[in-house]
Amino acid sequence: MIKRIVLLTAGLLFAGQVFAATELQPLVDVQWLQANKDNADVVVLDVRNTIDGGSREVFEQGHIPGAVYSNYAQAGWRVKRDGVVAKLPPVADLEALIGALGIDNESAVVVVPAGVGATDFGSAARVYWTFKVLGHDRVAILDGGYKAWVAAGAPVEQGWNAPEAAAFQANFRPRMVADTADVEAAMAEGIQLVDSRPAEHFLGRGKHPAARAAGTIPGAINLEQQKLVKGESTEFVSRETLQQLIDEAEVAREPTITFCNTGHWASTGWFALSEIAGYQNVTMYDGSMVEWAADESRPLQVEKRGLQKLLSIFD
Repeated sequence: MIKRIVLLTAGLLFAGQVFAATELQPLVDVQWLQANKDNADVVVLDVRNTIDGGSREVFEQGHIPGAVYSNYAQAGWRVKRDGVVAKLPPVADLEALIGALGIDNESAVVVVPAGVGATDFGSAARVYWTFKVLGHDRVAILDGGYKAWVAAGAPVEQGWNAPEAAAFQANFRPRMVADTADVEAAMAEGIQLVDSRPAEHFLGRGKHPAARAAGTIPGAINLEQQKLVKGESTEFVSRETLQQLIDEAEVAREPTITFCNTGHWASTGWFALSEIAGYQNVTMYDGSMVEWAADESRPLQVEKRGLQKLLSIFD
């Protein structure tokens, strides 16, 4: 009888070890992934795409062992809706996309970008944000991406991993997604708007090809996404450096809407404030400036130049 109890207890302990949920932080490093990638609930999701020179062919030439592949730019993570490019797809479409990757509601998803720059990090940040919008909190980004994995001498494999389809059911969080009406209300109420684009776009010196006009949303402040990663990589800056950038941009710890041109760079801004700096009530305007500027009646703010700049001295 005692032997049976001991065996039963040992069996339960073993089962607990096998099926224990893997704990995730928003950013995980190569060492963490090496130690945890073979856990039953971990899904390594490689999202390399045309932004970083990635493709299925590139994935098959080398990837993290066991990883599944989804081309961020082509697989359906963003779609044209209501005449606006790169918006969040319908929830049902995302459920199908994610389930087809072998991801269910218990999966611990580690999103892997190429690791070659800030815009590349935006691919992973946008996918991460999408999971959060769908109510799936068990998601992380590999700090430094695939480039960091290779640089560490970690093993790689070639070929294709065909995932076994799973059932993924979303628990949609509408408050994480801002629309134009939300931004208009934010302007009226003085809610903080953070433009994640480079200063050139923020000041109105340049614009996205799909945007009708240059400029930013009046009253917005600029926290440039390219400053949030280290050089030509997707390794995120330290918490201390991030806080310094936040302080320099005068981003207050209060409800915030991030935006950019199409909700790509803004994903990195959202990730920095919400997931790393720990800001509460941070949402993202995925339509961003392409949607905002499409309507000529909506105001735009641009840098004052020439005579306008001179006259502003006397304001």
